[in-house]
Amino acid sequence: MHTGRRVREGLVPPVDLGVLRARNRIVRISLRPWIFTAWLDGSLRDDLRLSVHLAAGGKTLADDSYRVVAGQVHRGIALHDAGVDDGRQALLWSPEYPNLIHAEVSLISEDGQTIDAVTSYCALRSVSVDENRILLNGRPYPLRFVLDQGYWPDSGLTAPGDEALRQDVLLAKAMGFNGVRKHQKIEDPRYLYWADQLGLLVWEEMPTAHQFTQTAIQRFMREWTEAIARDFNHPCVIAWVPFNESWGTPNLADVGEQRHYARSVYHLTKALDPTRPVVGNDGWESIETDIVGIHDYCQDPARLTRRYQTAEVLSQILSERPSGRIVSLNGKDLGAKPVMLTEFGGMALSGDPATWGYSRCASAEEFSRVFAGLVDAVKDAEALAGYCYTQFADTYQETNGLLQADRTPKLPLEEIRDATMGLNEKRQPTLPAAKRRALRRAR
Repeated sequence: MHTGRRVREGLVPPVDLGVLRARNRIVRISLRPWIFTAWLDGSLRDDLRLSVHLAAGGKTLADDSYRVVAGQVHRGIALHDAGVDDGRQALLWSPEYPNLIHAEVSLISEDGQTIDAVTSYCALRSVSVDENRILLNGRPYPLRFVLDQGYWPDSGLTAPGDEALRQDVLLAKAMGFNGVRKHQKIEDPRYLYWADQLGLLVWEEMPTAHQFTQTAIQRFMREWTEAIARDFNHPCVIAWVPFNESWGTPNLADVGEQRHYARSVYHLTKALDPTRPVVGNDGWESIETDIVGIHDYCQDPARLTRRYQTAEVLSQILSERPSGRIVSLNGKDLGAKPVMLTEFGGMALSGDPATWGYSRCASAEEFSRVFAGLVDAVKDAEALAGYCYTQFADTYQETNGLLQADRTPKLPLEEIRDATMGLNEKRQPTLPAAKRRALRRAR
């Protein structure tokens, strides 16, 4: 649930500060299917009730009232059981069907006076992992992600305005992606609002400290806790990523303090939000995680196919070390966990030697061919639960985006979308995995 417009009982001046502190108000609300929680501030009173009204498509789903006890309300909300043809299925939120539920929450006194009220929205959406697959609303859901650092040419990490954030969501969807990995940035809540409204999944990632110090630990814990509390209610957010590539914990593999820190952050995140997977250290050196993220900038599609096509060959990744670092700190056992290729690709389309990419393409035609080949190599890989292509847009010297820094597409959006979704008619259709293995054995 995302807190929105607020209506509050007025105060008549002159205002006594002691009275002001005693005023009752709704501080925070959350709704996870279907547990409603509200936190209140002000004087403890035994004559307050909290009214919750949920509606979708013009129909009331719930209209309940609860007594406030010790400044908090924590209740389960049951929807009407529609029987065999369960109408609740039509309420599920997904990128394809971003159904939202309107919410009105009011704090009411014993005499019926509305003391405080907020209007907001929420969604019926679950995300979980089941062995080697990621589940959205209880069903396997392959992730087609793109890495997005959220920079703009003239304003850095600050968006030019609300419309720019909305357009970024629309551009990601237009290119065929169903989600973004927000890289090293706690994104503007308005971006998350548009992702909720338009249907785009988001991995939220904490910016990394430069060094492993006691000060860094204290600041990280405080800010990460605040970020989770702020964005908990956005249905678009389906995973938390506290660390990337051991940044801030450079000796994670060898130093006990850093290993304890990484483990504690994982468990803290699960305690704050048990409803979402946590990617403990994206890219390599997984120590505690729900999803194993691998960064592999190999530019050879055939090699990527061999490396990730089947679950049987996945164990070879530990010995190959795609990024030069070990994937798992738990020996050769990745466990029954989903594996994602969370960074790959990264080709630059630029003739300027001062710019950078993991490889360089001389023309748009070559860029299109290489992009389509790399995505085709991994999009149907049996060993992967999804992928995240690097990257959404050029960022300063990094010219390896699918878009230029000003969001001008380097290729027609339809062409990018067709490659992302495997619809490119210029290439041969992908064979089923069983036939590909048979052909390799025949060779």
